[in-house]
Amino acid sequence: MHIVKTFGHLVGGTLLVAGTSIGVGMLALPVATAAGGFIPSLFIYALCWVFMLCTGLLILEACIWMPKDANLITLSSRLLGKWGKLFCWILYLFLFSCLMVAHIAGGGSVVSLLSNGSLPVWLSTIIYVAIFAPVVYLGTLWVDRLNLLLMVGIVITYLVFVGSSAKYIDFSLLARMDWGKSWLALPVVFTAFGYQSLIPTLFNYMNRNVKKMRLAIILGTAIPFLIYVIWEMLILGIVPLEGSGGLAEAIAKGENAVNPLGSYLHNPTLLAIGQGFAFFAMTTSFLGISIAFIDFLADGLKVIKKGTKKMSLCALIFIVPMIITFIDPHLFLIALGYAGGFGVALLLGAMPVMMVWAGRYYEGHSLLHQQLPGGKITLSILMAFVLLEVATTLLV
Repeated sequence: MHIVKTFGHLVGGTLLVAGTSIGVGMLALPVATAAGGFIPSLFIYALCWVFMLCTGLLILEACIWMPKDANLITLSSRLLGKWGKLFCWILYLFLFSCLMVAHIAGGGSVVSLLSNGSLPVWLSTIIYVAIFAPVVYLGTLWVDRLNLLLMVGIVITYLVFVGSSAKYIDFSLLARMDWGKSWLALPVVFTAFGYQSLIPTLFNYMNRNVKKMRLAIILGTAIPFLIYVIWEMLILGIVPLEGSGGLAEAIAKGENAVNPLGSYLHNPTLLAIGQGFAFFAMTTSFLGISIAFIDFLADGLKVIKKGTKKMSLCALIFIVPMIITFIDPHLFLIALGYAGGFGVALLLGAMPVMMVWAGRYYEGHSLLHQQLPGGKITLSILMAFVLLEVATTLLV
């Protein structure tokens, strides 16, 4: 942790941004984008990455205008009024409820796979939550420390997996393209690049250092993009769309990419490495989203994050999604689709644009803090892309 402190938490901040993005969405990406094919998927990835980078910088700009410890509720209330605050509350609760359900369902599934099925999914889910919920309760510093270790696990398992499985790639599978179906993956791809809710928490953790926070956002979003591209190439190049155990079957069952991969590799060691990578990726995102959710509720409800009050917030964000997961264990892709299609697009896409538009051109906040160039033209383009994504979700 000395290196993190030496660089003003830049390393930790970058890894928290990357870790929050590289998570449950990554496991769903190859399944969600399989119908479109590899090349169209890369185009969708690039669009979503640039968009989410821009909206992250917009939230940072809004945070600069606000006092310390302000979260999205305070930002929306001061910049968009009471209706903006209500809109933020509804969207945030919807989005993070979907994300928590997806993470807990996915985490329980991966733990069960790691045990070779000796642990039932329901018990694996309880174990997963019981291990990591206390870390979230202990706060951002503990999450940062554990996230650093988990990112090491991601890097090691990812490099070993990529190096060992590259020989299985069938490049003819990567040549298939269906541009019309590629857009249907937008909701899940949006979710896979979601990290912006962490920015208010991280900005305070990094002592409100704008330069280092901006760099953490840029580097932290670039890392997932590169990892996603290679992951996509591996899964779509190894597992065919059709056939028994293929990606189309995984789509129908609501499974993540690890399950169909196991059907085609016929290599228990390599499959175990893939499952280990899935565990690390899932958990980094789970921790980042959970700590952001706690801070949001504390800010919105004006609850001091100490003792029994903080414990109650933790119980709320962990126990309710876990119960929903028990009711339907196959909510993985469904929850992610709804989360990205509406929650991420509106809360982490439209809201940052509206808040900065209001702050710059109605509230008169200084343009000296401007984090994204282009003025109203850039903001209008970003809003148009949000509308495209929402329209796509409604058509699916």
